[in-house]
Amino acid sequence: MATEYNITRTAGRCAACGREMEPAEEFVATIRQADEDADEEFLREDFCMGCWAGAEPDRAAAPDVFGIWRSRVPAPKEKKKLFVDDELLVSFFERLADSEEPARVQFRFVLALILMRKKLLVYDRSDRGDDGRDVWTLHFRGEKDAHKVIDPNLDEEKIADVSQQLGQILEGEL
Repeated sequence: MATEYNITRTAGRCAACGREMEPAEEFVATIRQADEDADEEFLREDFCMGCWAGAEPDRAAAPDVFGIWRSRVPAPKEKKKLFVDDELLVSFFERLADSEEPARVQFRFVLALILMRKKLLVYDRSDRGDDGRDVWTLHFRGEKDAHKVIDPNLDEEKIADVSQQLGQILEGEL
């Protein structure tokens, strides 16, 4: 059975001023934890460059923000391309490090798999945690710092589902 992660999609409007963004316009997107009373677990917000410039330090440093990236509004009927910078994936992976919430643990695990496939993250070993779950120890290529990743024991269908949702977050369907 697939798990649903309620993550909002972009509305094609600036989250600060509400202006509809034009095709080819550059914008900044963020992904953050939604408020407790919201239906979504994660919230994606897009900001026009003018609004972002006025509030960048505050928004970028907010503790509930997991990822920030720049993109352009696609032209109508233009086939969307998913190109994600490695730095964005690493940043997203690191920002989710201390989370124990199931949705975040699953997202972080899938990010670890993606980073391993890109040969940026190297598997060292697996141990059993105090709670009985498998915990992978990994490190970034060329670095010594260990990173622990909880293996949520996802089946292939769940991994595909989380990957698809991660792609939707990063691609941002306008």
